[in-house]
Amino acid sequence: MNSDFACSRRQFLAASSAAVIGSVAASALARPEPPARNGAPFMKLSLAAYSFNKLLVKNGTPEQIAEAKFTLEKFIDFCAEQNLDGTELTSYYFPKEITNDYLMAIKEQTFRLGLDISGTAIGNDFCVADDAAWNAQLELCRTWIDHAAVMGAPVIRIFAGKVPKGGDEAAAIARCQDGINRSLEYAATKGVVLALENHGGITSTPEQMMRILDGITPSPWFGINLDGGNFQTEDPYADLEKIAPYAVNAQVKVEVTPAGKGKEPADLARVVKILQQANYRGYLVLEYEAAEDPFEAIPAYLDRLRTLIG
Repeated sequence: MNSDFACSRRQFLAASSAAVIGSVAASALARPEPPARNGAPFMKLSLAAYSFNKLLVKNGTPEQIAEAKFTLEKFIDFCAEQNLDGTELTSYYFPKEITNDYLMAIKEQTFRLGLDISGTAIGNDFCVADDAAWNAQLELCRTWIDHAAVMGAPVIRIFAGKVPKGGDEAAAIARCQDGINRSLEYAATKGVVLALENHGGITSTPEQMMRILDGITPSPWFGINLDGGNFQTEDPYADLEKIAPYAVNAQVKVEVTPAGKGKEPADLARVVKILQQANYRGYLVLEYEAAEDPFEAIPAYLDRLRTLIG
């Protein structure tokens, strides 16, 4: 690992302590500004590979992928068959060993089929307290920044993580902020945007999201990946409105889970309106997680979203 990218435990603990002690002062700092927009809201349509999570092989060997009935390449074909603008290629479904030749093949396939790679996604955890594990998360992010740059993917969905067992949220947020800031330094050299998703853990509420943003160095290469189905708060839609101005990528799910109510159909029109009111310009990515067969259900939802975004 690059020694400049890694962080010694002593350095990390010092940084975390300073961040926690200075949390009140940090909240007074100017958080990163929402991305500057011009013109009217505008959205293009993409589909997340995670929509086929039960069918795709996760980080498989060549033998496992050869035996699979559904692959990342077949997912890309499916996106083209749906006449989408883009395809979101989640990192989980790439081969265990990723070569430059493989990335070039994916880039050629998407281009030939008229698809943008709207983005990619990793499942990192910047809250881990162990020094070696934390540095491994930084290395994962750096590796995928490189992959995204090679493929021409403009954005990576990243996670924050969750408070370790017996840990403290303030310290976990400080570690997350440090991890994002270090990763942003590298992302900026490769022209790849890092988009922090509201994905449980220390991003379960918009207030937690804003506390994290308060410690992020302002950068045009950072923003929020708004997930329309992830807030499990009393009023998920009102909370989405709070983070929408910072969205640089947006995903929608077909179900939401308001606190105490269980799953219910998502108000897709309301989610799209929230993004429009925030003057969002970019990809709207369907991430299908419902029980119905994705091959049967997804086309109808894509048609609905096409109508909503006009």
